Amino acid sequence: MLDQITPVILTYNEAPNIGRTLEALQWAKRVIVMDSQSSDETESICQQYSNTDFVQRKFDQHAQQWNAAIDQQIATAWTLALDADYVLSDELVEELSELEPDSETQGYWVSFIYKINGKKLIGSLYPPVVCLYRSGAGRYIQDGHTQRLNISGQLQSLEQKIYHDDRKAWSRWLRSQNSYAMQEAEKLATTAFNDMPIQDKLRFLGLAPLVVVPYTLLVKKLLFNGLAGLQYTWQRLVAECCLQIARVRRKLGS
Repeated sequence: MLDQITPVILTYNEAPNIGRTLEALQWAKRVIVMDSQSSDETESICQQYSNTDFVQRKFDQHAQQWNAAIDQQIATAWTLALDADYVLSDELVEELSELEPDSETQGYWVSFIYKINGKKLIGSLYPPVVCLYRSGAGRYIQDGHTQRLNISGQLQSLEQKIYHDDRKAWSRWLRSQNSYAMQEAEKLATTAFNDMPIQDKLRFLGLAPLVVVPYTLLVKKLLFNGLAGLQYTWQRLVAECCLQIARVRRKLGS
C-alpha cells in the first residue's frame, strides 16, 4: 500500500530533524513539506530529496497550516501527516506496505517511541495521534497550542510505532513552551471543567506540576532510563510550570 500514501510534513527551522525524517520516507513517490518560511537550512536539506515538494506559507496557526498542506492536490488515497521530528521505524514501514484497510476504515491511530538525544525511552506522556487517514476525509481544527484532526468514521490502530526524536536546541524548546503555554492557558479558561480530560483537570486545579514527576519517573518507569529519562521528566515539569505561570499572567491581564 506504500504507493497509495503521500506523507505530509510541517516545518519551521527544522534543520536538526528534517533530514532523518525524509530519509525514512524514501519509499514515497511524493512527500509534501509545508514550510513556515524557515530561516535555517531546512529548505536546502529538503531539496536534496528528489521525491520532496517544498512549499512555503506564512504561518498563522497550526490548524490552518495543516489544512493548507493537505490541500496540495494529493493524488493518493491516503495521507500520512507527520511532524518534522517524527521518524518512521522500519517496522512501521513494513506494516504500512502490508496494510489492507477495509472500506469502513477512515484512519489509523499511531503510537510513539520517544527519544532523547537519540536514546529510546521506556515510555512517555506523548499520546497516540491519527497520522494516517483517507485523503480528504478530515480537516484540522485548533486545539490549544496545536491542532486536532476532525474526522468521522471508523478508526483503527497500527501496531508499530513512530520515533519522536526532536534534536533542536534546549533554548528553542523553551521558547516554544512559553508560547504554547499562553494558548493552553486560554484553552483551559474557555473549556468546561467536566469536558476536560483528566490531565487538563489536573492542570486547571494547579496539581499537574506536583503529579508529573512521580508519574513520569515511577508509573512510566523513566527512572530506569537514566539521564535521558531524567531529562524528559525535567522537560515535562518545566512545561507544566510554564502553563501555570501563563495562567497567572492571563488572570492578571484580564
